[in-house]
Amino acid sequence: MPRRTLLAALAPIALPAQTNPRLRILTYNIHHGEGTDGKLDLARLARIINGLNPDVVALQEVDRRTNRSAQVDQAARLAELTGMHSAFGTALYYDGGEYGEAVLSRFPIAAPKARRLPFHPGQEPRTALEATIRPDNGLPEFLLVGTHWCHQSSDTRTEQAEQTNRLYPAQGGPPVILAGDLNARPGSPPINTLIERQWVDAVAPESKIDYVLYRQSDPWRVLEVAIPEEDVASDHRPVLAVLEWRGA
Repeated sequence: MPRRTLLAALAPIALPAQTNPRLRILTYNIHHGEGTDGKLDLARLARIINGLNPDVVALQEVDRRTNRSAQVDQAARLAELTGMHSAFGTALYYDGGEYGEAVLSRFPIAAPKARRLPFHPGQEPRTALEATIRPDNGLPEFLLVGTHWCHQSSDTRTEQAEQTNRLYPAQGGPPVILAGDLNARPGSPPINTLIERQWVDAVAPESKIDYVLYRQSDPWRVLEVAIPEEDVASDHRPVLAVLEWRGA
C-alpha cells in the first residue's frame, strides 16, 4: 500500500463539536395582561413569549380569575397559548380572585410552592414561587424561583432579599435560579444583599429592576442577554438570559 494511502486511512474522523446544555430563561412582568394601550391581551403576550423561545418563564403580576381580567386563569391560558406547563403562586386575594406569580416551562414542573416574603402593614403581600424543573435536554433538575418584591420600601426589599438568602443557601441542593421584578436598581442595598452573599446577576450590565440571577456555586455561564424594545404589551419589557451549564 502506498504511504499516502496508509496516512489517509489512519486520519482521524472529524466529529461534530459537543456543546453543553443550555437554558433560555425569561422574566416578564405582564401587568395582569394589560398593555400600555389599555388593552387586556394575553394572546399578544403569548406571541412575544413564543418569539423569544424560552425554556422557562417567570411571570409577575398575574391574575387568576379576577373580575378585572374577566375571571380568566391567566397562567393556565398563557400555558395553552405557548404550549408550556404552568404553576401559579398566590401573593394576595384580589377583586374576586387571586394575584401573584406564575411559572411557565417546556419541561415538567414539580412541587410548586409559594414562599411568603416579609412585608409590613399597608404594603402588598409578596411571595417567591418556587418550582422544581425537570429538564430532558441534559440539564440537571433545578429550582426556578420567580418573585416580585415590594415597590413601596427599600428596607422591605432588603428584608425580602435576606429572606431569599435564607430560603436558598449559597451551596448545596439542586441549582437555583432567581428571576423576577425586584423593584431595585443595581448597587442598591437590596441587590447588594444578594450579590455580596451568593448571587450572580446574569443580566448585568443591562439590569434595571428585572433580573435573572444564579448562585455563585452553580456552574452556569451567561451566553446571551436580550431585552426587546417592547413597550406596549406591558409596562415592563421582557428580559431573556441564555445560560450554559458547565457542570458534570
